[in-house]
Amino acid sequence: MATSDDIPTTQLLISSGNGPVARNVLQTPLRDAEPSEIPVIDVSGLFRPSLADRQAVAHQIRDAATNTGFFYIAQHGIPRPTTEAAHAACLDFFRQPAEVKQRASIDRSQRFNGYKPPATLRINPFESVDVRESFSWVYDPRYDPAVADVAQIPPEAAAHLCQEDFPWEATANLPQFKAAIVDYWRACLELARALVRAFALALDLDEHFFDSKVTYPDAVLAMNYYPPLPKPAGDDAVGRAQSEQEVSIGSHTDFQLFTILWQDDNGGLQVLTRQGQWINAKPIEGTLVVNIADYLQRITNDRYISTVHRAQNWSGRERVSMPFFVGFNWDESCGVLDNCVAEGEEKRYEEISCAEWVTRRAKAMYKADGFAEGKTAVPSS
Repeated sequence: MATSDDIPTTQLLISSGNGPVARNVLQTPLRDAEPSEIPVIDVSGLFRPSLADRQAVAHQIRDAATNTGFFYIAQHGIPRPTTEAAHAACLDFFRQPAEVKQRASIDRSQRFNGYKPPATLRINPFESVDVRESFSWVYDPRYDPAVADVAQIPPEAAAHLCQEDFPWEATANLPQFKAAIVDYWRACLELARALVRAFALALDLDEHFFDSKVTYPDAVLAMNYYPPLPKPAGDDAVGRAQSEQEVSIGSHTDFQLFTILWQDDNGGLQVLTRQGQWINAKPIEGTLVVNIADYLQRITNDRYISTVHRAQNWSGRERVSMPFFVGFNWDESCGVLDNCVAEGEEKRYEEISCAEWVTRRAKAMYKADGFAEGKTAVPSS
């Protein structure tokens, strides 16, 4: 039987907060993930009064976070009609003429709100331009049910927050758009805070350890629209999928704590295992995908894995995904947690604020871009 040492590899470059990072990728055909690689976790226990129930879920999350860094969640509490309405709103928006979508251009936003048209995004400067369109909406405290009075937000936190009506004014021609997107964003935000507590339990901390750091979180909803890519011919099509090939979204890791992803049933999400093999994270009805991001890997001293992933939409149909990116408040910072440092180990990372880390990650794509023969890198929210 051949071992991984016998399989040819190619080198994949990705950008990071510490410059370009190289990964060796096995030249094997793309395969579906095994349940042990990307498990399905029933998270209904997180919403029960029993601490033991919540801890049982947290232990499963810990196992997944230290293995592939990806897992599905079932019984997550987001009603299907809420998700379906948001999906329909996405399609309504992206199927409009280009000039109508451009009214919502991100160029008009104070932050990262709004529309990004085709051929303007390259999440990985070493691969092709992303074949997608996107619409993002960043955290706005006016829509957070946990914020009783926006005027009472501490100045150090308020300085990083964006409150603008532009995204909704620019999409007012779609009467259901704002309501559907805000409802889904709120549902994701509630779930995200429950998962933050679960991650605290998974790290053997008090479940409210991080609560003060997610009062006004970096909670960004992105809606991605992927037209179909031509599927390469041949049995080794995916094994050959490297930087010269078209990607729906390029190989990357996420910036902050974790991401909650809804994907439609067309497939296309691919995850790079620790052994260097691309595997499919196929859609599973009724579930969401959660993946660990860089900041959580940092504060756990690499206990939890921020895994490289990408998408290639070879379904022959349009594909929609709705990632919800979760991070601490921008004014917060966190160093490596003491209980993630074993005896004889050292803390591998310095403490850094979330604002500085996200800024560093975004800038790193531009720096890496210079390393990649002048290609234009555009960070994705």
